[in-house]
Amino acid sequence: MPGSDCIIIMRRMTIALAAALVCALPLGAAAHDVPNDVQVQAFVKPDGRRLQLLMRVPLLAMREVDFPRRGIGILDIPRADAALSNAARLWIADNVELYEGEVRLDYPRVVEVRASLPSDKSFASYEAALAHVMGPRLADNTELYWNQGLLDVLFEYPIRSDSSEFSIHPRLERLGLRTVIVLRFLPPNGAVRAFEFVGDPGLVRLDPRWYQAALRFVEAGFFHILDGTDHLLFLFCLVIPFRRFRALIPIVTAFTVAHSITLIASAYDLGPDSLWFPPLIETLIAVSIFYMALENIAGVSNVQRRWMIAFGFGLVHGFGFSFALRQTLQFAGSYLLTSLLSFNIGVELGQLLVLVLLIPVLELLFRYVVVERMGTIILSALVAHTGWHWMTERAEQLRQFQWPALTAALLVSILRWLMLLVVLAGLMWFVSALLRQRNQRRAEGEAAPME
Repeated sequence: MPGSDCIIIMRRMTIALAAALVCALPLGAAAHDVPNDVQVQAFVKPDGRRLQLLMRVPLLAMREVDFPRRGIGILDIPRADAALSNAARLWIADNVELYEGEVRLDYPRVVEVRASLPSDKSFASYEAALAHVMGPRLADNTELYWNQGLLDVLFEYPIRSDSSEFSIHPRLERLGLRTVIVLRFLPPNGAVRAFEFVGDPGLVRLDPRWYQAALRFVEAGFFHILDGTDHLLFLFCLVIPFRRFRALIPIVTAFTVAHSITLIASAYDLGPDSLWFPPLIETLIAVSIFYMALENIAGVSNVQRRWMIAFGFGLVHGFGFSFALRQTLQFAGSYLLTSLLSFNIGVELGQLLVLVLLIPVLELLFRYVVVERMGTIILSALVAHTGWHWMTERAEQLRQFQWPALTAALLVSILRWLMLLVVLAGLMWFVSALLRQRNQRRAEGEAAPME
């Protein structure tokens, strides 16, 4: 056979082999596709010298387990026990860490495991879920497609006492592209603590002490202010004309007190819960940034005026903080107020860090690069440009919501907030009068020696 013919044949064989591999890849990948959304339900209940963990996970999420099937994917229930137990250990027990105090609990015992229909509603409560798992299994002739079934499993952990402090680290994010864990903790006192995690939440204290909740919320507040671009831009606008800590103290304090008021009020469900409210607050936050930037450009730099405006816009920003905090409040345990105050402390620590870094940078910029007035205008114009775009985009989103009907409940809520605003306005007037008197006395005291 001529050499050229051999080369042609080899090329054709290579192309055919590559085509066969390409055709085979989707089939192999289909068996190991990661589900998009996976919901896990769980109950944790300490009882005497044991802790029970009840869990429900979709079978489809357990990709490396070969479940016995018959026909075109029907789960072979009589032969499925070994595979179900293997899946429970491989995907759940190996990845869920439970702690009593600071000590990790031993590997659990699988008490019961079984497949359930997707229509089963027994995990609505702990009692119903436990009765279901310990009750009769599905009939052997049940036609349940394996990728639609649910795995229900009961684990037991040995513990020293059911009154200990328990923590959990559910490392189940690999079950899906987005894994949501709905967990309920049932301590002996009869209270039920509900949690909802997305992905890996880290170590979760199921019934935290006050200092554990406080530390978690201080950390949350600290990193929230550093991640919040809109809050940082507003703070930046506040700082530009006043680059001395003494002048910034009343301004930053006013902003802190204001956002603390609305944050705590929102956490206690005193704010509106309508769908239009978050977009309205986000729009007003953008308005606050745009307005403060315009004030800087116009050269308005009166300290007394600035702290009052900071207070007013701080009320708006407090609602913005509350939206970000809603998912985190589940970690507060029975210390809601402590956690809210701790979150505010974290926010203030983050603000102080920003100020400590920002003020020297602005001093150097205005001393060696550009004169102060021109630099203030340039920086504020850049912020105003960003604030304007945010304002128009968020206002457009707000227009998509229908405004609520004027009901009695809405009127009561409006009146309640108007009363609060009147009280706050009175306090602001009182504080402003005190500051004016203090400044007047100081001016008189400085003028007396000169005379």
